[in-house]
Amino acid sequence: MQLKNRPKIAAVVAVCALALAACGSDSSAGAGDPSAGSEDGVTLVSAGKLTVCTHLPYAPFQYNDDSGETVGFDIDLVDLVAQRLGAEQTIIDTPFEGIKSGEDMATGKCDIAAAGMTITEERKEAILFSEPYFDATQALLVPDDSAVTDLAGLKGKKLGAQSATTGLDYANANAEDCGCEIVEFQDLASQTQALMTGQVDAAINDLPVWSEALKSNEGKAKIAAQFDTGEQYGLGMKLDNTALKTVVDEVLAEAKTDGTYDEIYTEWIGETPQS
Repeated sequence: MQLKNRPKIAAVVAVCALALAACGSDSSAGAGDPSAGSEDGVTLVSAGKLTVCTHLPYAPFQYNDDSGETVGFDIDLVDLVAQRLGAEQTIIDTPFEGIKSGEDMATGKCDIAAAGMTITEERKEAILFSEPYFDATQALLVPDDSAVTDLAGLKGKKLGAQSATTGLDYANANAEDCGCEIVEFQDLASQTQALMTGQVDAAINDLPVWSEALKSNEGKAKIAAQFDTGEQYGLGMKLDNTALKTVVDEVLAEAKTDGTYDEIYTEWIGETPQS
């Protein structure tokens, strides 16, 4: 379903092949180059394009639909920024490690990262974050017939976690209480598959992604527990890119004021949280 009251900019997925420079792996490629184009004082990696790094799939925040188009909550929010800049949103699917380390933005691979990324003090040392745009909660997914209701119930069992995520951080921080073997997966798809096929006894990740996964795995799994970690998502930029941050924060604030944020939230997540 597309939002009916505003134009949607098509998201184009860029794939890094052998020519790494085409994806901005050269630290000089497009980074701070005035010839790359500028709107509202914002210099873009590629003229006329807002280049966005993400890690697919991570539904409902970003994933490819049946037609191959990249869609989701984060995609719609960043579309608003692209519209403000008079640019087209162009998406690069890239490993999350390069996003969370800030390397992808620092080297000019992309202008901004939109990847359901939690703001942490450690990440803030390498990433300039927008104001928070989503409150996140960790959750434990288990097979539908499982008797596990918390981490303590996983003693001697296997817990799947996605690499480089705060879900993995939470699992490691509570490993003693868990008494379980933590198994890492590179992406959400492989983590979900492992749970559904019995390779692990439970899996931890953000609540909205498990809610989305349950829609396509009805009767196969359930959410056993939620952990309020106080996490908030932010859009990530190069540390000195204050011009882009200013625009992003203004767009997010306006979207929350005029109801556009609630419209996007309802479409992709569900009922908007009470303020």
